[in-house]
Amino acid sequence: MTMQLRYIGLISFAFGYLVLVRVAEGAPIGPNPAAIAEVTAGSRTDANASWWGFNPADATDTLQAAIDSKAKSVVVPYMGSSWIVRPIKLRGDLELVFDPGVVVLAKRGEYKAGGDSLFSAADCENIAIRGYGATLRMWKKDYQSPPYEKAEWRMGIDIVGCRNVLIEGVRVESTGGDGIYIGTTSKNRWSEKITIRNCVALDNHRQGISVISAQDLLIENCEFSGTSGTAPQAGIDFEPNRADERLVNCIVRNCVFRGNAGAAMQVYLKPLDATSQPLSIRFENCLAGAGAPDATPDELRAASVKGGAGIAVGAIKDDGPQGVVEFVNCTVESAGREAVTVYDKSSKSATVRFDRCQLDAPWVAVTPEDAATRASIVVSRNRPSTADIVGGVEFVDCVVHDDQDRPVLKMYGMDDAHGVTALAGSIWLHAPHAPRVELGPNPSAITLQVQALAVR
Repeated sequence: MTMQLRYIGLISFAFGYLVLVRVAEGAPIGPNPAAIAEVTAGSRTDANASWWGFNPADATDTLQAAIDSKAKSVVVPYMGSSWIVRPIKLRGDLELVFDPGVVVLAKRGEYKAGGDSLFSAADCENIAIRGYGATLRMWKKDYQSPPYEKAEWRMGIDIVGCRNVLIEGVRVESTGGDGIYIGTTSKNRWSEKITIRNCVALDNHRQGISVISAQDLLIENCEFSGTSGTAPQAGIDFEPNRADERLVNCIVRNCVFRGNAGAAMQVYLKPLDATSQPLSIRFENCLAGAGAPDATPDELRAASVKGGAGIAVGAIKDDGPQGVVEFVNCTVESAGREAVTVYDKSSKSATVRFDRCQLDAPWVAVTPEDAATRASIVVSRNRPSTADIVGGVEFVDCVVHDDQDRPVLKMYGMDDAHGVTALAGSIWLHAPHAPRVELGPNPSAITLQVQALAVR
């Protein structure tokens, strides 16, 4: 039995681009031993997961058998009910396609081990996961209380030590860890040539996406929102674990980060040192904010609104890596805390650069009284053992929009012997009050200019 496919045209997707919709005609709903035999013999390279049967109570064996077959391409068809599964292991040289309407649902009562993920791949090459109109969903609230032991590694898609991976079009919801995790193994100390495109990660426990170690990573046209459960609770978090890991040629562009309990975009690099590969992390045209896109100012300031900084970069230590972490044409609107915070970032290590960024109305997750004393941009020295002298931060024609009379930029944790050094560039303030900065004691090598932009 062969499933015929036809295309019925174009539909618009959440981010404004168009995708082809594939509709199955006469999709098989039962076992097909003849087709399986052809796959096993190598006479056909495509397969339909339902050929191995479909059990609506537990489809794990069906889906795993299809993935473990010799088929280069495996289609998971819409069956009228969810594909309920226990943890699924992926293999290399696989295209896995979820048809529109498919929901892959974690089996309730399973995933007891802290590292049980919905889909995982380790030390594999050549994987494509496509799922426009499909959803991968877990049971976050279940995992947050007994009988489940506390853990933060029940991922939606767990990719470690892999090469040449494409993930596109899928929606990953309510995991017990990260929506997507890109990491390392003892064999392969980074994942390489990873593309994540047109995906949504919503309501996850730890992060929308974590990037631990990657080279040649592209994340584009994605949304990572609604993270809450356990720290850091970021939309995206670049956070290596060891010095031999790397973050090289990592690009995040045209992405949205909203309503995360932690920072929207976070880069935390303390484990890296001078022996690590130079950094190259670039965010382009990204949007970050607290609350829902249509929330009013009063709604954003309600007690229920959570959120950290719009952009947080931290712990690039004195003997840390060189290179650049940059944010280009990014917008932070209504951040829960600071629009930008740079902390424990040594003046001796990699440059942190903000290029033509728009920073608007921060501190909506604190009381108005507290917010009035805070700055839009914060640079701080929290742990002297990490960074003795903080600095090495550039602002290129950035604009701060703020109706509160407070500093544009403020330094914390400086003293007479450890003033900030090497702040450069230009910041424009669009506000009804004059711009000011508070640099703390003994700043040095400060070429940063902060100027008023006329209010019209």
